[in-house]
Amino acid sequence: MKTLTELNFDNRFARLGDVFSTEVMPQPLEEPRLVVASEAAMALLDLGPAVADDPLFAELFSGHKLWSTAEPRAMVYSGHQFGSYNPRLGDGRGLLLGEVVNDAGEHWDLHLKGAGKTPYSRMGDGRAVLRSSIREFLASEHLHALGIPSSRALCVTGSDTPVYRERQERGAMLMRLAPSHVRFGNFEFFYYTKQHDELKQLLDHVVESHFPVCLEHPEPYRSFFREALERTAGLIAYWQAYGFCHGVMNTDNMSILGITFDFGPYAFLDDFDARFICNHSDDAGRYSYENQVPIAHWNLAALAQALTPFVAVEQLRETMDLFLPIYEAAWLDLMRRRLGFRTAEEDDRELVQRLLQLMQTSAIDYTRFFRELGDSAPEQSLARLREDFLDIKAFDDWAATYRQRTERENSDQSDRRARMHAVNPKYILRNYLAQQAIEAAEAGDYGPVRELHAVLSHPFDEQPGMERYAERPPEWGKHLEISCSS
Repeated sequence: MKTLTELNFDNRFARLGDVFSTEVMPQPLEEPRLVVASEAAMALLDLGPAVADDPLFAELFSGHKLWSTAEPRAMVYSGHQFGSYNPRLGDGRGLLLGEVVNDAGEHWDLHLKGAGKTPYSRMGDGRAVLRSSIREFLASEHLHALGIPSSRALCVTGSDTPVYRERQERGAMLMRLAPSHVRFGNFEFFYYTKQHDELKQLLDHVVESHFPVCLEHPEPYRSFFREALERTAGLIAYWQAYGFCHGVMNTDNMSILGITFDFGPYAFLDDFDARFICNHSDDAGRYSYENQVPIAHWNLAALAQALTPFVAVEQLRETMDLFLPIYEAAWLDLMRRRLGFRTAEEDDRELVQRLLQLMQTSAIDYTRFFRELGDSAPEQSLARLREDFLDIKAFDDWAATYRQRTERENSDQSDRRARMHAVNPKYILRNYLAQQAIEAAEAGDYGPVRELHAVLSHPFDEQPGMERYAERPPEWGKHLEISCSS
């Protein structure tokens, strides 16, 4: 383990130059204090848990102090926001402090969110509030614990600095980690400004730093696009399988690495609803749960357009055609596992779709259904679950097919239960749980957010004494309005 002053920086993105980012110093908050930290994320930087108790921890990860080898930069990019192109965005409230290389040779961006104004802040104040910082922290670490590719969250620091949104709130900062913070919008910016030399420089940097296997391909840029597409398709398969709704799938919020990125008005499904819209600002439902698949495809087409100076259009189209088959295969594999199947059968997709339709019409709790399905032998679990469905006959027909399918697996029940509980979480990050933790933190009590983080870090475990976090949400908890300011 290392001390805070022993982190090894290798700032590759900063070395690209001022065309790609602008040097900006963070603007510290008043009296920074640690709200919550992730030991798992700290370990990525070779930091032990005790380091968080050092006052220097909050000072460094809130911009009050800087490592001598850090090089804070605000990255420039553009992007399509709700389908319309915005020519100039960039890090308006975040700074890439630098890239730390750990003992395993991995590079981790240190990105400080809420660090103050930058040249890309436009009319904003460059700040983040405690509410949004806690939400992103919890989601980042919970998604990782679920096995869903995500950026990571090291810690949240709070303060007494007033920040004004719909109401006066307290300023906070989030330190997030990722191997790269390059997004689709970085490529779009240089493509639409016709800076093709710089676009090639960015492309070379991304391929060499994050997709080195593509260099072995005779057409490395084409290979890179396919890799980015496959990762994105796999990511969306996880989102759909686990009921995660991102809320703002603009191209500037799409990571080139295919990880969940830039959390805002996200939500996990409570009752299953394919038409669910988690973002109160999304009046047209562009980013609804069921639209996440076609929107990801649309966003990849926007990335492909930015690569046309270097990859033939026909080759890009051929690669785009792979998206849906790759997504479908990945999603169906995840759903098979959630249903307890080890093998694949031709009618599995129909079986899953029938179940989802039944869940839709009966407003079934998405997370609890799969967990309870694995609790006991199919006969017992199905008998209990049928009580929640409105169309009993339709459910019984589905259940009969499911039992027959399960019998063909010829699995021992204890093995089946272990396999299903390993992929079906008991605990999921529901918005009302996050809201309760936020309200406590805003009142100065950080215990609830730390406990919730600890529970969500082990979502598949039973965790005696924590069962209240796995209860059905109250009705008010299903209807919280979460917007882009969240």
